[in-house]
Amino acid sequence: MISLREVLNQIRSLFRGDQLDHELKEEMASHLEMAVEENLRRGMSPEEARRQALVQFGGVQQALERHRESRTLPWVDVLGQDLRFTFRMLSRDAGFAVVAILILALGIGANIAVFSVVNTILLRPLPFPDAEQLVRIVEKDPKAGESSKTYTADATQDFQQQNHSFQSVSGYFAFTGPDNYKLVGSGQPTPATGILVAEGFFQTLGVKPSLGRLFRPEEFVQHAQPVALLSYPFWKRRLAGNRSIVGSAINFNNTSVTVIGVLPETFDFGAVFSPGAKVDLFVPYIMDDFRDDGNDLALVGRLKQGVTLAQAQSETDQLLPQFYFEHKHPEYGKGYTGQLTRLKEYVSGKLRRSLIVLWCAVALILLIVCVNLSNLLLARAAARSKEFAMRKALGAGRGRLVRQLLTESLVLSSVGAMLGLGLAYMLLSYLAHQGSIALPMLAMVRVDTSVLEWTLLIALAAAVLFGLAPGLRMSSGSLQEVLKDSGHGLSKGKQHDRMRSTLVITEIALACVLLVGAGLLLRSFLRVLDIDLGFEPSHAAAISVDYDDGGNSAKRTAIWQEVTRRGLMIPGVESAGISDNLPMSRNRSWGIAAKGEQKLDNKDFLPIFVYIVSPGYLKSMGMHLIEGRDLTWDDLANDRSVVILNETVAHKLWPGQDPIGRTAIAGGSESQVIGVIADVHETGAEDNPGAQMYLPANKQWGPEGCYLVLRSKLPPTTLAASVMRTLREMNPAQPATEFKPIQSLVDHATSPRRFFVLLVGSFAGLGLLLASLGIYGVISYSVTRQTQEIGVRMALGATRSSVQIDVIWKTLRLALVGVAVGIIASLLLARLITSLLFETAPGDPITILAMVSLLAVVALIAGYLPARRASKIDPMVALRTN
Repeated sequence: MISLREVLNQIRSLFRGDQLDHELKEEMASHLEMAVEENLRRGMSPEEARRQALVQFGGVQQALERHRESRTLPWVDVLGQDLRFTFRMLSRDAGFAVVAILILALGIGANIAVFSVVNTILLRPLPFPDAEQLVRIVEKDPKAGESSKTYTADATQDFQQQNHSFQSVSGYFAFTGPDNYKLVGSGQPTPATGILVAEGFFQTLGVKPSLGRLFRPEEFVQHAQPVALLSYPFWKRRLAGNRSIVGSAINFNNTSVTVIGVLPETFDFGAVFSPGAKVDLFVPYIMDDFRDDGNDLALVGRLKQGVTLAQAQSETDQLLPQFYFEHKHPEYGKGYTGQLTRLKEYVSGKLRRSLIVLWCAVALILLIVCVNLSNLLLARAAARSKEFAMRKALGAGRGRLVRQLLTESLVLSSVGAMLGLGLAYMLLSYLAHQGSIALPMLAMVRVDTSVLEWTLLIALAAAVLFGLAPGLRMSSGSLQEVLKDSGHGLSKGKQHDRMRSTLVITEIALACVLLVGAGLLLRSFLRVLDIDLGFEPSHAAAISVDYDDGGNSAKRTAIWQEVTRRGLMIPGVESAGISDNLPMSRNRSWGIAAKGEQKLDNKDFLPIFVYIVSPGYLKSMGMHLIEGRDLTWDDLANDRSVVILNETVAHKLWPGQDPIGRTAIAGGSESQVIGVIADVHETGAEDNPGAQMYLPANKQWGPEGCYLVLRSKLPPTTLAASVMRTLREMNPAQPATEFKPIQSLVDHATSPRRFFVLLVGSFAGLGLLLASLGIYGVISYSVTRQTQEIGVRMALGATRSSVQIDVIWKTLRLALVGVAVGIIASLLLARLITSLLFETAPGDPITILAMVSLLAVVALIAGYLPARRASKIDPMVALRTN
């Protein structure tokens, strides 16, 4: 048993090796001289005295080596030798080292970046204390947008008071639009986005302010002093991180609001609850102000300690159906349901398969990298075959040689991992600031301890994967075999060549799997883009308009009419209209039914998306009016109860009949149908079009926002300044909101699919490049080995074209075998991504044929370059080559 003191002494000796060697040599020299003197006294000659002394001493160098082994850690010393030799060999072959490190950096960096995304979205808990206790509560069968996933203020309070499974239940207003607040102070008004949160929302999540305090119960009653909590980014960006702002009043929407606190930097509401959204402030949701507004609260609960999700679900199934929608209107009935889902699962569960596919794709890239490097190392090791054979002949064991090659692999992998970590850090920093990508918690991706541990793991795994096979192959040779295999003219029967060819076939097969997968996803994405959305997002843009109508509908109509009139006067604008909502944005829904002789029940009402609009909106959005007419300003001025429906709802309410002139009941009132438009995909291109209705912004229907939509062939960036100038001529307090292309709403809705297609496609392109390098390397090496043979053939009459054809045929043989294996694997694995495809079969022949053709063309190009070089060999030069 080695004592701790001995271990410490051994570690210390690592840093004093030269000094200890010098002391030992002096001591041994002293002992040797004394032995020589003793022999001289015995009458020996000086030469014989020294010889006998050396024989008696047993060898100076051997004694020195035994002392080194006893005083230090032997494996550290051996590792040091291996590392020094590795750096010396790599410095001699700097070109190989640079190429290998760059390839590893790309492969490992991609793996680090994807793992960080997967870890953040799937593996890591939500950034809340005891996050596994947090539960999202939604209707069991949501039919139309957030309205069918949310609850009324009355039902929420009933559930809060009567349940016994939750520590607390709270929520937030689910229909907040962007830039719904304006910060008024010095300079131009600044737009801001605020969220209304119910009492106890932050306490339920376990969020504590970094400055100040949270909301108090008395601040959730009507006529309470307006207060707000600021998000950390807004506080830093707009208020310069001024700590004294807590307790001070600032002007939001021309109202003095007291700032009571600043939320922590780690809390990002948008990242969890509304991917891509940037939230600036939070204000109290006062239930008495919303009791008549229907479903608008998205609920979150925290389970009590010891209560399981199944127990809470059972209680929810008993309670919610008993609650009235609204206490003041019992005639609206009961009928709520509730599906409990872990908040983590609700936020990221639907992305699980996509992220796993992405993770597998990047793992294939790492395998291709390792196979490619194995090929490079085999080629490099062939040039060192005599070195290894001689070292083995001089006593080096097979394990010692394998360890030396693995050390070289580990050094390359470590340097590549460090460079890859830097590349991943830059990529993750970019992704974290991409609000246009609607992926939950993407803003939270970072390089943390888990990522560093993953980096270490894949660096070690990669080193073993690409270093072990060449190490075992080269260490198994002998001097005799090397001498027999030393000629360049031998072209067949070489085990070395067979291994390299097998590795290339593996590369091609893996690249084929990646290409086919990426091709299927790309074809699906193109099909999504080809969908007729029911409106034309190109050449249309919208801006949020601030105005003050004092609650007077006639004044609002006049303002809206003047805004659209002035918008039409802007050079290049073709049409203008206003809506309180936009497609693929807030998806508020009501109920609609056809008026009949019988009394209507709740089940007779269809959920329908609601847009409160002005004349010209449908034209500005590029929507297609199939029959009837558009709204007019007279409809708004005279408070006419009219409505425009889409095809789907018109056919459901009046199947086989003309809907124009018929009466629909929506929002508790009767409206006459004056027009029918083509179906609009209001929630996303991949979702089926639902039911939509367009109501005039009159006295009966108050809008919840105001978006001016302009259609023009001019780019939005060209029009933006003119639009803002026009709005500020009417209202100097108009905040500097963005004039946003409607296409950006579509892009945001399709951004998750675009994100995955882009990454998988990039990985497939990288795999194709690596496979082509592998083909080029093997064929080029083969041509070099066959230089003499090719020279003999050309001297005997072989033409250059026949030499090229032979080399290209060898390339095609490798490619065809790899593609055959790849197609079989692709057909088997494509079924795993069926749920990610859109109107595309997993075995789509067009996609497979296109990807295989691309791979074959790249393989031919990679093989043509060595073939061209082979055809230019001078027979006389080749015959003189050793």
